[in-house]
Parts: sequence; structure tokens; C-alpha cells
Amino acid sequence: MSKPAADFTPLNIAILTVSDSRTLAEDTSGQYLVDQLTQAGHHLADRELIPDDIYQIRAVLSRWIADPAVHAVITTGGTGFYLRDSMPEAARVLFDKTVDGFGEMFRLISRDDIGMSTIQSRAIAGMANGTGIFCLPGSSGACQTAWEGILKDQFDSRTRPCNFVPHFLRTNPSHD
Repeated sequence: MSKPAADFTPLNIAILTVSDSRTLAEDTSGQYLVDQLTQAGHHLADRELIPDDIYQIRAVLSRWIADPAVHAVITTGGTGFYLRDSMPEAARVLFDKTVDGFGEMFRLISRDDIGMSTIQSRAIAGMANGTGIFCLPGSSGACQTAWEGILKDQFDSRTRPCNFVPHFLRTNPSHD
């Protein structure tokens, strides 16, 4: 006996771009994510662009984590090895749980596009207070790879056998 088809549940997703050189008007990666999430039927909860500063990143993420109306956060930028790249260090300490397979799968599917350069990606994900946080590299190509290859389906309540939506909606008994 198969399960009945699930209804689509729109999520409230915030986008954070970390860049020392771009402005919001030049933020093609963040804009790509905004366009994709809204085309998929989700809502843009908030959008910011801030410098790659570990404490500013934590402040913005903490505000969204504390807001029950924000279901997920996608960040772009700051995941490389340059001196100022500090997204993993900023975000990781906020996680209640890590989504270990996210970075692994991102690097696996990125290999088709960029070869072994994918090992330089420090893409990570985790859950904090029922909010999903997905940290992507800053390139538009990387954002497209992550959205098309992972996030689009995992943010869709109709994806079987499982998806992240029930976790984002804080239906976990520990949050009731």
C-alpha cells in the first residue's frame, strides 16, 4: 500500500550573502537563490549581504535561528580557503546537529562541473533550533549545483522517501 501524495508546503527561506567585494545589486548568487526558491513556491523570509566577518555572520544567523517564522537559511560565500573565508567557522558553532552528508553530496555532484577543485569547497549544513542552515560557495554555478542537485527536492514536502520540511516546521516533539 503506497502513501498518499503529500501536499506542497511553502517554506520561509532567508538568503545571506557573505562578500567583501560585492553589493546587493551585484549579488548574482544570492539573486539566483531568491529566484529559484520563489519559483518553487517558497517565500523569501529575508535577504542580507554582509562582509565576511565571523561575528556579523553569527549575529545574522542567530537572529534568523531565533525567529520561528524562518524555516531555513541558505548562505552563499565564505566557504573557501582564503584568509577571510569564515562561514564554516561562524556557522558550525551554532548548529545543534550537523547534516554531515550535505557537504559530501555537494562535493560529489560538483565534481562533474569543476573536477577535483571540488575538494576546496567547505560547504556545510546543520540544524539550529529547528532552522536548517545550508552554507554554499559564493559562485552562481555552485549555488545552481546545490539548488538543483540537493536543495530543491529536500525543500519539497512531496519528495519521498523523506525531506527536510517536517524538521523545518518544528514538528519535532522536542520543540512542541
